[in-house]
Amino acid sequence: MTQITGGRAVVDALAAQDVRHVFGLIGSAGMEIFDALFEHPTVGFVGVRDERTGTHMADGYARASGRAGVIIAGQNGPGATNLVTGLSQALAAYSPVVALAGSLSSAHVTRDAFQEVDQVALFKPVTKKTWQVPQARRIGELMREAFRTALAPRQGPVLLNLPRDLLAETFEASSGWEPAGECLASGPAGAPALIERAARLLADAQRPLIVAGGGVKNGRHAAVVLELAERLGVPVATSPGHGDAIPCTHPLYAGQVGPRGNPLATALAKEADVILALGTRLGFNTTFYSYEHLSSSARIVQVEIEPTAIGRFFPVAVGILGDAGLVARALTGALSGHAVGAPVREWTASFQSRRAALLEERDRPSTGDAARAIQPHDLYRALRAVAPDDTMYTMDAGTLCLQATDQMRYVQPPALFSPLDFGLVGFSYACGLGAKVAVPGRTVVSLMGDGGFGMTASELGTAVAHRIPTVCVVMNNGCWGAEKAYQRDFFGGRFLGADVPNPPYDRLAELWGAAGFRVDRVADLEPTIAAAIRCGRPAVVDVMIDPDALYSFRRDSFKHRDPSASK
Repeated sequence: MTQITGGRAVVDALAAQDVRHVFGLIGSAGMEIFDALFEHPTVGFVGVRDERTGTHMADGYARASGRAGVIIAGQNGPGATNLVTGLSQALAAYSPVVALAGSLSSAHVTRDAFQEVDQVALFKPVTKKTWQVPQARRIGELMREAFRTALAPRQGPVLLNLPRDLLAETFEASSGWEPAGECLASGPAGAPALIERAARLLADAQRPLIVAGGGVKNGRHAAVVLELAERLGVPVATSPGHGDAIPCTHPLYAGQVGPRGNPLATALAKEADVILALGTRLGFNTTFYSYEHLSSSARIVQVEIEPTAIGRFFPVAVGILGDAGLVARALTGALSGHAVGAPVREWTASFQSRRAALLEERDRPSTGDAARAIQPHDLYRALRAVAPDDTMYTMDAGTLCLQATDQMRYVQPPALFSPLDFGLVGFSYACGLGAKVAVPGRTVVSLMGDGGFGMTASELGTAVAHRIPTVCVVMNNGCWGAEKAYQRDFFGGRFLGADVPNPPYDRLAELWGAAGFRVDRVADLEPTIAAAIRCGRPAVVDVMIDPDALYSFRRDSFKHRDPSASK
């Protein structure tokens, strides 16, 4: 019989799941895994500089590929605890990340051993499920269970703790541990009676609107949703962070709705008489849990894979438990022979006219002094002009990225990867590296503020070492822009900790062995970004944004402040 180590069992299980790339940081607790990876013919290893950013890479890989992303923290204790932020982010995004964490030797548990921490308790709140492997012979079984759990609806991150003594243990390969192949599950298609009721509501509406969310994007359901939209003749808005749920080039595309979206899509949501909320919770980023960005009189048909999300924040006329794509297909079938009425045609024609005006306004060149400071909209316009149609964008949190989210062109879904509800700064660059590994043939542009890039700039080493040619555009205004705006507007200009002194990031990139570019003038934006995309190397474009172009986004959070405090 063939004898294998627990570490080899982990890698064999990865191969059985058809895993092609894993991200990780080596450490003594997981050395048996890394040794088994050394000459593996199909599972490649991408060594990262920090477990947090490595988890963002696995997250980006998962979102771009539709497969599970894998991160290995080779060291128990501090190596494992560094996963917490990345897994919290993946949980908020329903991203199927499989985290493997080296763990303390079984004999040392509860003895205050070196680097001991209760990793099961630590990760339970930030994962879909966390396990501790009890026996080496069960590694393959629990690896299979980890992938099944991460990929089953609703998807999410999982963590498997692997005690170092079990990874070193040797046992017979034919001991019943052998992992089965990949197993994916689909969601329900919705109850037929509810499908019929929803179809009647949509057919009778005069101002219907589809709001497509993560369930559409993550399920790759753009085509079937557009078929439904065309059958109804209605616009499709998207929830924030999912502006790529359908291609932006389609004439029924309205962009992102709500406080983080554009004014036209939000106006549609306030004017609609029936709203089909397709694969969206209508949560915080979309609505702020209020009718300020949503019609209070609209009848809502909500389709969600998670039963507790249906009607949670807003009452619904019809709630359908189901997969967004399967339900959309069923609704299209139920609407067979439907003729679009005059009120709907007028509603959609009005939308398309307003949408054309919005896009024209966005692309209108700015006037004034050619030497003026670069405004955020100058950069967004340049990106729209030169980025190829295949571009995938990753975003950070912060007001500059929030403003950019609805401004980019998302032609080939999936094309937008953002922190979503977790609001994480320091996410974008690492996520972009993972997305590029997943889909190497597509262009990847990562937008970040200077503060966020400073958190993760060491991953330039990963990009160079593994030849991952993404373009990171640093929107450099020398400050924590959101917080500085709040201090300006609501705290009397009492600035504390708001300014961020930075090195020249273009030169820092060059020191790492990447390509560095700097832009100080509006006229240089388009040619410089185009050159960075063409260069075929890991690249950083350091763009000097007007430091006074600050925007207080969450003004609602400071209603308690005396208005005089901002004077």
